[in-house]
Amino acid sequence: MTCVLTMPMTVPPISQLQAPATWRTVDLISDLHLQASEPATFAAWQSYLAETPADAVLILGDLFEVWVGDDEVPSSPFLQSCAQVLRAAGERLYLGLMHGNRDFLMGPAFVGSCHAHFLQDPTLLNLGTSSWLLSHGDALCTEDIEYQVFRQQVRSPDWINNFTSKPLAERQAMARGLRAESEARKGHAMTYADADTDLCLAWLAQTPSHQLIHGHTHQPANHVLADASPDCMERMVLSDWDLQAKPPRAQVLRLNAGGQHQRINLV
Repeated sequence: MTCVLTMPMTVPPISQLQAPATWRTVDLISDLHLQASEPATFAAWQSYLAETPADAVLILGDLFEVWVGDDEVPSSPFLQSCAQVLRAAGERLYLGLMHGNRDFLMGPAFVGSCHAHFLQDPTLLNLGTSSWLLSHGDALCTEDIEYQVFRQQVRSPDWINNFTSKPLAERQAMARGLRAESEARKGHAMTYADADTDLCLAWLAQTPSHQLIHGHTHQPANHVLADASPDCMERMVLSDWDLQAKPPRAQVLRLNAGGQHQRINLV
């Protein structure tokens, strides 16, 4: 007999972000995977944050390719440059940071030093007369059983305490090993799990929102989850950023207080 593993259809606690009445536009980005070896993506991100007219920028996970602890920043010129960019943005607009699957160890010391705010996953954004449910998206990909088991393991307090207690050099070596495994998997023809429709609907059912926005899958598109009258449930997927790709990718999803949204390609 074959045993089929399934992940529970659980709905995590949902936080809320109430936009002040003065906010007219909110920008959403995710999956920049910033790293020193890709300066073009860093430069595009730096320019965008300096010039966006939005009242708030919410980064829905995987801002960094890897994060092994806040204590790496003092020895990393690249991470220090990233902190300077975030700090400059955080001083002039609301900057929200959500954990992704690559940078979930990013801690309050770093976020606070950048004048940024943590966003829980998921968070309900109330903007004007509209609500939008925001998530990184990896918790929704329940068909990827291997990843979900790994995710549950590494998000546990015991695992985090054990990992962060290791010397920085050892943590960096472990991260390089995991990244090499990830790149090797990309070299094989694979079909990656997408967000589970039933789970997306279960999350939305706990909110007044009809739109779920997430990243993680690197497949920007709008998906109708349920079109029963009078309301259409929709899932909107953010783009990743990669200025070295052909063609390059750097997209922003801009929401406004009137309930409209627009995808903006920066390149």
